[in-house]
Amino acid sequence: METFKCKSALNNNNNSKSKLSKTIQKVINLKTSNNGIGVCLLASQNKLEKESHKNRSEAKVKHRAVMEALVAKLFAKITSIKAAYAELQMAQHPYNSDAIQAADQAVVDELKAISELKRSFMKKQLDHISPQVTLLLAEIQEQQSLIKTYEIMVKKLEAEVESKESHVLLLRHSFDELDSGNKSIEKRLNASDPLSMFDNIRFSTLNMSQFVLFLHYTLRSLRGFVKLMIREMQSAHWDLDAAARVIEPDAIFVHRGHLCYVFESFASKTMLEGFNLPHFSSLHQDNKVFSEEYFNSFKKLISSNPKQCVSQNPDSSFAKFTRAKYVQFVHAKMECSLFGNLSQRKIVSSGGCPDSAFFTAFLEMAKRVWLLHCLAFSFGEEVAIFQIGKSCRFSEVHMENVSDDESLFSRENVELRVGFTVVPGFKIGKNVIQSQVYLSPLTTQPT
Repeated sequence: METFKCKSALNNNNNSKSKLSKTIQKVINLKTSNNGIGVCLLASQNKLEKESHKNRSEAKVKHRAVMEALVAKLFAKITSIKAAYAELQMAQHPYNSDAIQAADQAVVDELKAISELKRSFMKKQLDHISPQVTLLLAEIQEQQSLIKTYEIMVKKLEAEVESKESHVLLLRHSFDELDSGNKSIEKRLNASDPLSMFDNIRFSTLNMSQFVLFLHYTLRSLRGFVKLMIREMQSAHWDLDAAARVIEPDAIFVHRGHLCYVFESFASKTMLEGFNLPHFSSLHQDNKVFSEEYFNSFKKLISSNPKQCVSQNPDSSFAKFTRAKYVQFVHAKMECSLFGNLSQRKIVSSGGCPDSAFFTAFLEMAKRVWLLHCLAFSFGEEVAIFQIGKSCRFSEVHMENVSDDESLFSRENVELRVGFTVVPGFKIGKNVIQSQVYLSPLTTQPT
């Protein structure tokens, strides 16, 4: 009996252990099964999140591409409008109604296209299929419009060049006509001898207007000689700027073409030096010469050929005056530089007349200066000449501006001062003839 009970108890214990083992095994199996499900669920969730992020990134990139294509289309349309507007302007000069209508319609079409772009953007109906193609097409359209604009600009510039060339040709034609007219007038004046008008003046009717008129013809001859001298200097490759600085080192020129006034100043000062002295014309070496004697000398030479007077009468007052002024005016170094030798100087010093255009022009100038002196002393009044000091203020009473640049007088903060005297002024008795001066701008600071 006891043995049976022990076996029963043992069996009961074994059964209990077996149940416990099974229960534990079930728990283990259940835990293992649950962990597997969790891992699978987590992996799936991560995969979904990655796909969602990828989709959002792709959508963002696509949206960016669509917006870039939209902006490119907008810029292309604006460039097309600019090209059409340029074409519209081009069609107005000269007027072309068909081209104007075509350009106007092009502007309207592009504005409508921009309005359609705005509508599509507001309603979010943009092209999402091929933004890259849209972008390329927009760039092509923009480049085509730019090329069209440049072509229109080139045509406009070419038209302006043609217009200016036509204007230049017209001005050149006018210049040639004026130059031809001036040469014709000059030829007639030389042929008729402008001094012949003084053949009939009388001592009893002599007046200051006649002196002023003769002064005009004298200065015209002086300027003609100066032009010839400048041409000779240029042919000898002189530095005209350096030569002008030697004569007037402090002169300020408004234009380089005004250098001629320096050489005119040199010529007038040299030829008129001593003009206020009675024996300037070498008539007499004392002051006991009456005014009528001066007038008779004037009348005697006025219609004479100066070259014949010097050649035939080398001891005459006029011949002596001419030789003295030539030696004073044309320095030996200057003559050698211009002509390569001193042959003209030797001929003049020996009482002859060189057969050259240079000396002929000088002789005519000398004749008129000599006659001007005789005419001035024919009035029987005290004769004086005067120059204006540098940097003096301009006064119309005693001065005349030789420059034709009237724009100087209209400039603000610019004060004109005398740069140098070109032609001295004359005073005969109480009569004053203005000096001719070159004015230089003196910039002043506003107060």
